[in-house]
Amino acid sequence: MNYPSDFHQNFSDFAGDFHAAQTVFAEQISRVAPLSKAEKRAFESVDRRVFIPQGFEKFLYSLDALPIAANQWISSPVTIAKMTSALSLANADSVLEIGCGSGYQAAILAKITRRVFTIERIERLLTEARARFKALNLTNIHTRFADGAEGWANYAPFDRVLISCETASVPAKLLDQLAIGGVLVTPIAGEIARFTKDNRGGFKERRVDSCAFVPMINGVERL
Repeated sequence: MNYPSDFHQNFSDFAGDFHAAQTVFAEQISRVAPLSKAEKRAFESVDRRVFIPQGFEKFLYSLDALPIAANQWISSPVTIAKMTSALSLANADSVLEIGCGSGYQAAILAKITRRVFTIERIERLLTEARARFKALNLTNIHTRFADGAEGWANYAPFDRVLISCETASVPAKLLDQLAIGGVLVTPIAGEIARFTKDNRGGFKERRVDSCAFVPMINGVERL
């Protein structure tokens, strides 16, 4: 992605002032992907350091995707911002996320909405994400080790559903678990697709922006 010539901030200027660095980080993101006040506060308040893989500390405030365990990636903060904004979280009480990964997206959501339910199919990733949530005292995130295509019927319907992996089509169970009037956001064919469920159970689709994600895979991967 090409950013404005004056875009990149030298974060060494903020040595010892973590909160100032986080504020500038959120501002950088919002220059590429406009954020609401609540969304911007979330990026300011979620400790980015907790989610950066060992050996990549110098990329703490990079706006690029970074590799994590199990051949997966922590998405670009700009992509996370676009996905979050597409959900239109105002007045949303519960969000289901498919593909917890590092947990960073779930942490951002948890700062905006009351309850986040996140599913991960790779046990190692979920174990690490749970430790991060505990370290950050994010008690409103509920986690499940399972095949994400199955959703989480016990807590449905959800006001919002976010699929953090590329899908050829949206799994029927996830559409069924979305509340009337709810929004589902997913990557499809390199684009962020937004589905709104009407009062007859039909869906209106809109493409929001381009994106890149790992594909959705069925089943689970144990330690």
